[in-house]
Amino acid sequence: MLLSVGLLAGCAGRPGPEALSAISDTVPGASEHVILVASSRERDPNPGVFFNGERTTALNFARIDITVPPNHKPGQTEIPHGIPNPATDMTVREAIYRDTPEQFTADLKAELARRKPGDRDVTIFIHGYNTLFSEALYRFTQMAEDSKQPGVPVLFTWASRGSVADYVYDNNSATAARDRLEETIRLILNSGAERITILAHSMGNWVTVEALRQIKISGTPLPPDRIENIILAAPDIDVDVFKSQLKRFGKPPKPFIVIVSRDDKALAFSDFIAGDKPRLGAYTNDEELVELGAVVVDMTKVKSIDEFNHGKFAQLAAMAPELRGMMARAQARSGAQEMLQQSSVAGIQFVGIDKLVPTLASTAPAAKGTPKPHKPQSAASTPPAGAESDSPGEPETPVQ
Repeated sequence: MLLSVGLLAGCAGRPGPEALSAISDTVPGASEHVILVASSRERDPNPGVFFNGERTTALNFARIDITVPPNHKPGQTEIPHGIPNPATDMTVREAIYRDTPEQFTADLKAELARRKPGDRDVTIFIHGYNTLFSEALYRFTQMAEDSKQPGVPVLFTWASRGSVADYVYDNNSATAARDRLEETIRLILNSGAERITILAHSMGNWVTVEALRQIKISGTPLPPDRIENIILAAPDIDVDVFKSQLKRFGKPPKPFIVIVSRDDKALAFSDFIAGDKPRLGAYTNDEELVELGAVVVDMTKVKSIDEFNHGKFAQLAAMAPELRGMMARAQARSGAQEMLQQSSVAGIQFVGIDKLVPTLASTAPAAKGTPKPHKPQSAASTPPAGAESDSPGEPETPVQ
């Protein structure tokens, strides 16, 4: 219960009702992003809120033009407090509702056409529990900025009320949103996107895995060659439930990427209210998850920039270019041996990463000194050099 009190106290720094007010001013050095939105949230009459935490039975859509300030620090969301200032805050320049799936698809096709062939990818982000629409938008903008990923960012936002006290409501909203997520994925595939990456955080993983499970048994599966990666970050899913879901899937053609941290205080809270059943995002048996069809990214030894250790996944965005380069070298086989040996980057442990590239095991000869399978580390372990953030910054709102 102490954690619950701490989570509630952390809400004092959350975005206010003016956070998404459109500001046309620009400043030198600010970067711009277009975020497309598909949502099972209700529209809000307050222009600074845009979507609230109540449910709808059909998808809502939007296009958001948002800027990132010149002083942006990797991993941080520069949340405005009061009227947004583009010199210091993430600032919405324009926010437009779209009324139909056809209008959403037209926006997506236009964004894809701005990219060159080979870069016409889409990343879908599904946020977690206790998340306001504005918080989900800021977080996804931060990741788009830090990762320099050329694909189109699509935010799927479901009806979280943004309150710790509404855990059960949020959980039911997540379950109700799985059909809407399936609809969004199929709209994106039909738009001409070359590949899709799906990134879910916390309770958003429940929406995601349930949607993928029902797609699997629908008789109309997703084309595996167009699914780049499925990334489950700090998943707030009962481990036993996840095991049963993966067994239903069978081993996926490309393993799920599961990001875990044993010191995640928000998941400890979920564990407590779920009857002391372990959550997937803090699970300790990496090898079992690999056997079921997952690659484990263990961030336990990485110092978090949020006080609840629940948003570490967002810090990976700044490392995305390095990780993409490592994968490209491995896929070209020239770096296969390096891939097998480099099981740790900046304190992040990778377990089963060779499964991402099926040729690795056969092309890389056994080498003396190749790391043994990772064993879970204690959350109290001292972080290695380079694992800590250069600028811890102000603790952020504990958004799951």
